[in-house]
This record gives sequence, C-alpha cells and structure tokens, in this order.
Amino acid sequence: MKKLNAIFLIALFALTNSCSKSGAGNSTTPVVDKPKTPIDITPSPVGDVVGKITVGYQGWFAATGDGSPINAWWHWTQDWSTAPSPGNLGVKSWPDVRDYTSTYQTAFANLNNGSPAKLFSSFTDQTVDTHFLWMQQNGIDAAALQRFNPSGQEGPVRDAITVKVKTAAEVHGVKFYIMYDVSGWTNMQSEIKTDWTNKMSAYTASSAYAKQNGKPVVCIWGFGFSDDNHPWPASVCLDVINWFKSKGCYIIGGVPTHWRKEESDSRPNFLATYNAFDMLSPWMIGRIGNANDSDNFYTTINQPDQAYCNANGIDYQPCVLPGDLQEHQRAHGDFMWGQFYNMKRTGAQGIYISMFDEYNEGNQIAKTAETSSFIPAGSTFVTLDEDGTACSADYYLRLTGDGGKMFKGTIALTTVRPTAPKP
Repeated sequence: MKKLNAIFLIALFALTNSCSKSGAGNSTTPVVDKPKTPIDITPSPVGDVVGKITVGYQGWFAATGDGSPINAWWHWTQDWSTAPSPGNLGVKSWPDVRDYTSTYQTAFANLNNGSPAKLFSSFTDQTVDTHFLWMQQNGIDAAALQRFNPSGQEGPVRDAITVKVKTAAEVHGVKFYIMYDVSGWTNMQSEIKTDWTNKMSAYTASSAYAKQNGKPVVCIWGFGFSDDNHPWPASVCLDVINWFKSKGCYIIGGVPTHWRKEESDSRPNFLATYNAFDMLSPWMIGRIGNANDSDNFYTTINQPDQAYCNANGIDYQPCVLPGDLQEHQRAHGDFMWGQFYNMKRTGAQGIYISMFDEYNEGNQIAKTAETSSFIPAGSTFVTLDEDGTACSADYYLRLTGDGGKMFKGTIALTTVRPTAPKP
C-alpha cells in the first residue's frame, strides 16, 4: 500500500509539475525583452576629418615617357597608348600647367599664347608635391587618395603614387587617407582585405595619415549603388565594413545620394549597412548643377540626412562641388559658395570637396586654364572666364580656403562670397 501510495504521489507530482509549466507558458505575465544596446549619439570631436575640409584626390594621370610603370597617357585619353588630341581625349577641362617643372607634349596645337600644349603626370614627384603645397596654402586639411582595384594593370602605378602622396603630405602638413573606390571590382570582398593588410595599412604609421577618434580613417566608396558596377548584396558590404572596424579603423561610406530612403540611386534593404559606417558622405556629382538645385537639396536631402545621422550617432560629410566647368555650372564661384553656406547651416561634421583634380568630369578645383590664351588653339575647352568674369587659375582653391574658414567659424556665416575671382 505504501508502495502504491508512493507511486500515486509521484504520478500526481509529475502531473502537477507538467501543468504548472504549461500554465507558465500561457501566463499573462509580460515577457521583458533584453534591453537593446543604446546608440551612442555623442558627436565625434574635431579630428582629421570631423571639423575639417577634405578633397578627393585622384592622382591618376600619367604620360608616355614619364617613367611610370604604366608608361601611357593614363586618364588623359580614351586610348592610353596615343597622345592626347582633339580626337583622343579623356578630360573635359584643360589644366594650368605653369607651376609644373615637368610636362609632356601632346598632339594638340600650341596654346593660343604660343606655348606648347603639354600636360602633367601624377607620377612626377614635383607634381604631387605641388598639389599638396596648394592644399596647404589654401587651408585644405586632408586628401582622400582614390584607390581603385589594385589587382590589374593600374596596380603598380597606384602603389607608386601612394608613396609620393605620403611624402608630400608629410612635407606640407596635410593629412591623407585611403579611399577605396570599389566600382567594377569583381573580387572586392576578399581582395580589399588583402590589399589593406599587405599594403595600405602600413601607411597608417605616417604622421600624415588621417586619424579620427584615435583611429586610422578609411573610406569605401560605392556600396549600395543601384547599378551593375556595384553589384554586391548588403551582407557582403556589411562584412567588409565590420572587417575594417575589427582592424580598428574609422570607416567613411561614400554612399548614394538617396541612401536614407533607399531609392533612386540606392539599392533597397541597405539602411542597416549604411548605419554601420562611422561617417556618411553621399555623392552629389551629377545631382545638382545650379543654385536652385543646391537649395532644393539642402531642404529635401541634406537637412533630413543630417537629422538622421545625428539621431543614429553617424558623422555626416556632404559633398561640395565647384560645378562642371564645361557645362557652365560654376557661376564664377557663386554655385560653390552657396553649397558651403548650406552645409555650414546644416550642421555637417565635415565637408568633402569633389574633386581636387577631376579634370575628367570638369569638377576640379586645382589650377585650370583661366582664359582662352591657356588652351590649345582650335580646341573647345571652356575656361574659367566663361561667363565674362575674369578668374585666376587658382580661384577655386582660394574659394575652397574661404569656404573652409566659414565652415570652421573663423569668418561669419554669409551668403555673400568673400573671395575675389581675380585678386
């Protein structure tokens, strides 16, 4: 009987215990989720990119006979094996070359002033040194050195120019950082990590390498764009971002204009990937071309972008561009100054000038032919005086310097451009 009673009690206990577990599952007691890690929205302090003016630096021009590994008219022409000519051209604007000690003869007619039509090479030490001197003279704080897929034909010359950039940056007290442009890079996910590990990370030891929040700066341009040249899914891009973060880097994303809404030039379902960047720098070339466009983007794009970034602990580095000279967008500097004004009142953490030496798209601030005297006879290059206002070759460098002063608060916020086109 005791045995039966024991069996009965054990069975009753098991049944009761089973019912109590079932009841607990159906209890009305609320289940409390684990608290999410709070977003740190503390603004980043002034560093080498926050509070600073950065220029995009291509450094991608070469010439046959310049001693470079590529030994070709790299980026000056469509057919790199043949000298630049009216029928073989890869640039929209003609540079002012008077400051260069080494230039290379083209197949253009002489300039209208009688001088031979020559172009510079980015492989020449004095060229890179001159560019960084211009940066130093005009208050430009940092240069983002563009680095495309280094695995092919262009790899050796890009490696060589990186060394020259480091030297010039150190000499002139200008910061620099690596900006990977991943456009068309087939094996990007693995090769970008190898390139950083085996080559580029060594440059962070330079006194001139940009640091932000105590971390070396790396920018990746091209994640999330909705075209075939940037085909990677969000998971691949996020993997690369997190890998660089695991290496202790501060990561800037060169992202589509419409990243926040994930529409138009942005792929859908990428917002979490964009949020993983430390700083966002949305692209603007081809998006605005006059003051009205700029003001509209200030209201509809820049202000909401800044608010989103502030709420999510992301630094914001919008683009400021001089305008496509060949398309008559510049308005002798008023177009660019209006962007500086808008980005200052937006509250941006930094400004990215696109670009320093982009003669290919006509958006360069580096010295450019100021009058028809400085372009090849019979050519159709537009010069800086295109709207009747005389401008010096260095005008957009000086304008960038004054825009930087307004951005940093050393001159008052003003809609009136203080820079004289020709001093």
